[in-house]
Amino acid sequence: MSDGPTGSRPISSPTSSSSSARPPRQTRTGLTSTGVRKAASKPPRSRAREFALQGLYQHLVGRNAAPDIDTFTRDLAGFGKADAVHYDALLHGCITQAGELDALMLPLLDRPLDQISPIEHAVIWMGAYELRHCLEVPWRVVLNEYVELAKEFGGTDGHKYVNGVLNRLAPSLRVEEIKANRPPAHVKPAQAAIKKEASNLPADGAADGADGAS
Repeated sequence: MSDGPTGSRPISSPTSSSSSARPPRQTRTGLTSTGVRKAASKPPRSRAREFALQGLYQHLVGRNAAPDIDTFTRDLAGFGKADAVHYDALLHGCITQAGELDALMLPLLDRPLDQISPIEHAVIWMGAYELRHCLEVPWRVVLNEYVELAKEFGGTDGHKYVNGVLNRLAPSLRVEEIKANRPPAHVKPAQAAIKKEASNLPADGAADGADGAS
């Protein structure tokens, strides 16, 4: 587990957390030409998650205030293509609910919270926030998005840790959704598939009626 942004795309941060002046316009540091081409194909919400991660990293490492982070982040190149509403929800929601999100994480960790990389810490915050509040996003999509984010920005095996924590957290935050997607415990996967296929077939009476009509 890394202690900082050891991924291929370093996290940029404000030069001063105490300055209230708007920072000068800057490009997103750490982006190679390949990274730019890759980012160009990303949907607005995925971009929003990346910018929110950068902001939360600044908050966790530099203790920067949310307004300063927001001002800096919105001035970064490419922000205009992100979903600003989703970015706002993630950045401000995670900072405001930091204590609650940590409380959700703690029982699932195998080490003290201060030993978790700030990248993985922020990614788990965001994943927990989306599982809890963004119910329109399917839980499997939430997990996939944040595992991919951890792969891109975190340490070598950080995404595995993120995946493990969020997978264990999801059932408590998306109870009905997950329950609806799972077959009963006594039904084996193959049996569940057969049962689903059978449910799509017309009843005997309907089939007879259709044959008679023809």
